Amino acid sequence: MLLTTTKATPSHFNRQLATFFGDTPDWIADHWLSILIATGIAAGIVLVLHTLRSWGMRLCRRSEPGHTNWYTIFGRTIARTGNFFILMVAIRLVVGYAQTPPLLDKTVSFLFTIATAFQAAIWVREVIFGLIEHRTRGENASESLSSAIGIIRLLISIALFAIALVMVLSNIGVNVTGLIAGLGVGGIAIGLAAQGIFGDLIAALSILFDRPFRVGDNIKFDQTQGTVEGIGLKSTRVRAFDGELHVISNRQLLDKEIQNLTDRHKIRLLFKIGVAYETPPDILDRLPQILKEIVEANGATAVRHGFSGFGASSLDYELIAEVASGDWSIAHPTRDRIATGILRKFAEEGISIPYPTQTAFTAAPDGKLIMPYAEVQPVRRVDSAPGENG
Repeated sequence: MLLTTTKATPSHFNRQLATFFGDTPDWIADHWLSILIATGIAAGIVLVLHTLRSWGMRLCRRSEPGHTNWYTIFGRTIARTGNFFILMVAIRLVVGYAQTPPLLDKTVSFLFTIATAFQAAIWVREVIFGLIEHRTRGENASESLSSAIGIIRLLISIALFAIALVMVLSNIGVNVTGLIAGLGVGGIAIGLAAQGIFGDLIAALSILFDRPFRVGDNIKFDQTQGTVEGIGLKSTRVRAFDGELHVISNRQLLDKEIQNLTDRHKIRLLFKIGVAYETPPDILDRLPQILKEIVEANGATAVRHGFSGFGASSLDYELIAEVASGDWSIAHPTRDRIATGILRKFAEEGISIPYPTQTAFTAAPDGKLIMPYAEVQPVRRVDSAPGENG
């Protein structure tokens, strides 16, 4: 609703005030019954709205402490309804029935516009805050995360109340085009000056809402693997297994491929084994079963165990063993036992694991092949002299 206004001067204001006080007694005398009925209806509306607000408070108390769900968000939003808004809603609904004077009607409309704009901003703010808490529940209450959420809340509050103020000014007839343009230019200037900070802020919001990892998770990115110690407004801190603390900006971190190893419940171990080409075929037929038995004897599961290809100097087999645990302190000893079991079983079966060898041949200037080893002279038979024992 757009209200037209005239230039406010002292004389104009005094005339309006005199008209208001002059018309009010006549209006009350002529419509006293309608005013009483409207007042009663307004009181009933106020009572109903207060009851709804109390119901919203009870919804908040139904949820568990520290647990934010949709009941909590809805209840908290209703509970944040202000008394001024409740009063103006009641008056606005009955003001037409009481046939109020034009100046009083305009005043009620103006106050109702202010109450509605700022109450809507409060409701939207509570919904956004509730969503943020809902998405970030279960996070460790680190100081950096609390600071990040606090700054995000401040920015959201400023933005919402600025929009509400612009709407109020627009509805009372103020030309807000220049104000909006100025805010836009100022916002662009601030955004260009602090685009790195805002980029990290958006990345922090992505981490909070998308949850690629949380505080305490074990992650791997690039060549670094460690535990997330803190998620801040600008950076995330990861403690590597060697004790080093890696501080990386949120924007750069999300640009990388992140492996979250926290929920890993199994580890697969890969063995590539080569056996000599001279191995008898009957042993080669039994080799997959031999590998499977070695894996199962060490408490793992053989996922793949068979021939993979013809190598340059060996027949290549691939063995994949699965350990039902995400803990490498369990997987490492299992891998060692499997490797030792393979060597022990191959020694018992006479299976040779060859290693790559190369022989270099050279040629003389005349093209004659020179062997890489000394030529062995032929053994000459020497007959025994007469009278000597052979």
